[in-house]
Parts: sequence; C-alpha cells; structure tokens
Amino acid sequence: MATVPSHPAFAPTLATRGRLNGVLFVALFALAVTQLAGLPAIANLGISPLIVGIVAGALYGNALRHGVPDSWAAGINFSARQLLRIAVAFFGLRVSLQEIAEVGWSGLTVSLLIVVSTLLIGLWCGMKLLKLDRDTALLTAAGSAICGAAAVLAFESALRSAPHKSAMAVGSVVLFGTLSMFLYPLAINAGWIPLDTLGAGLFLGGTVHEVAQVVGAASNISSEATHIATIVKMTRVMLLVPVLLVVGVWISRSRKAGQVHGNGRIAMPWFAFGFLALVLVNSLQVLPSGLIQTVNSLDTFALTMAMTALGMETRLSQIRQAGPRALATGAILNLWLVGGGLAITLGVQKLFG
Repeated sequence: MATVPSHPAFAPTLATRGRLNGVLFVALFALAVTQLAGLPAIANLGISPLIVGIVAGALYGNALRHGVPDSWAAGINFSARQLLRIAVAFFGLRVSLQEIAEVGWSGLTVSLLIVVSTLLIGLWCGMKLLKLDRDTALLTAAGSAICGAAAVLAFESALRSAPHKSAMAVGSVVLFGTLSMFLYPLAINAGWIPLDTLGAGLFLGGTVHEVAQVVGAASNISSEATHIATIVKMTRVMLLVPVLLVVGVWISRSRKAGQVHGNGRIAMPWFAFGFLALVLVNSLQVLPSGLIQTVNSLDTFALTMAMTALGMETRLSQIRQAGPRALATGAILNLWLVGGGLAITLGVQKLFG
C-alpha cells in the first residue's frame, strides 16, 4: 500500500489540502443550513440562516467535533475569521445614502441616540453590574444596538475574541430579537404603544435587532411603516463603522491606562473601510441591480459559513460560565430598547414635527 512521503516539501501541500477541505466542509454544512432556514416553519419566524448556522454549528462542534480530521481545523478557522471580514465588508452593498436620506434627520437622530445609549448601557451593565468580561459585554451590546448577528460578527472579528463569547451574544440577539418581532407590532396595533405610522417605523427600525426581524415586525403594521423601518434599520447598520473606530480608540486608551479587561486591543477593522467603500459604490448606482442581488445572496451565504464555523469552534462548557449573565445583560438592554426607544422616538417626532 502506498504511503504519503514524509519529506518536508510535501507539508505545505498537505496543509493547503487540509485547509481547502475544511472550507469545503463548512460550505457544504452552510448549504444544508440555508436549506433548513428556508423551511416555512423557520422562515416565517424571521430567523435568518446566520442564526441557524451558529446553532447547528455549535451542536455539531460539541457532539461530533472529533468527526473531522485535525488538518481541517485551519479551513474552519479561515471561514470564521478571514471569510468573515470579507463578508462583513460586502454587507455594505445593502445600504445606500439615498435610502438613508429618505427618512431625513428624524431617522438618523433616532438611530444615533439608540445606538449610543444602548452601547453605553450594555457596557456598564455587563461589566460593572453583572461582572462580564469586556468582550462578552461589548458583543452583546453591539448586537442589540446595531444590527444583531452581523454586528456581533463584525466586533468579534475586530476584537479577535473567543468563539463562545460570540455565541452568547448571538443567543441574546436571537431570543430578545424574536420576542420583539412578535410583541412590538402586537402592542402597537392594540394601542398599548401610542405611535402613528411614522412613529412605528422609527421605533421598529430603531429598536428591533436583526434586519429580517425589523421587516417581519413592521410588515404587521403597514407597508409604509415597513419602508420607514427598513431605512432606519439600515441607518443603524451604517453606524457600524464609526462605532468600531471609536471603540478601537477607547480600548487602546484603556490598555495604556492599564484599565482594560480582556485581550487589551482591537484589530484595525480594514473590512469596515471596505464596508464604507461599497456603501458609496451602491449609492452611485453604477452596478446592475441583478448583480447586486447576486452578490448579496453570495454574501449572505458567506456570512452563514462564518457563523457556522464560529459555532463549530464554540464549546458549551465555556458558554455555561457566563450564559445567565449574558442573557441578563440582553434582557436589560431589551427593556431599555422598549422604554428608552419609545421615549427617543416620541421626542424626535416632536422635535422634527
């Protein structure tokens, strides 16, 4: 029986083959996840393939993690890191400056106030009140404040935090985002939350976690509210880049002052600049709409691969250590998004008439 030569010259080839096999394995897994997420029972709940991916990946990673060769680990890690950064950058093709201008200063003000306040409250409650580490608190706050799982992915990539911390933050986003998607429109339609169509759009776009959840919630109000809510939500997505840069400066200064908790640094988020560049490209309308739709579909698949790979690298034993505290942080933030988000929405409506 032939044996593989052990000469060092063959090592790079074998390593490359193992990495490619790992990426292909994640891709096939993500393809199955995408089909699963497309089932009506799951799709009607507004649960995106990204969420299904991290859950399925975590189940596989904990139950059958010895079922793949060790050489594939590099490919799984590539999907959870490098591919993730590329996919987050291409998320910029979903946003345009023209859409953001449609809701004017009222939409921008709501988005800015909610994002900043939610981040500050999440960091304070997580780190000071519930004694979470910096990365877990920041990931949970970013997921609630900006754009759900996509924000968690972007911050995870910049912070280079452990996979289980991202899993906890995504778990919080899934739970409270899903609850919001069902309860907010119910409360608005019942008159418990006194908002007109514009107010409902501003409130839902400014407070619901995931883009898909925003659309799902607002569609139960009206088509006009859905349009406003989607634009406000994408305004929050646009704030991802400046928030990443500000957080990077804060962490750098905390490290110099010896006050940092966690890794002590944030990687330069070059993918964030790619995100901004693609927002500008989309705003210039130089690309065919069909091409943009195709790229967005491929980008969603790449993000699903990244989430699946993160799930595979997650260990439930690590989640159990801080799980209840991370959920408690998410619960506090959700209460703030209801009460504080409503107050901000009404105040902004009054301010801008």
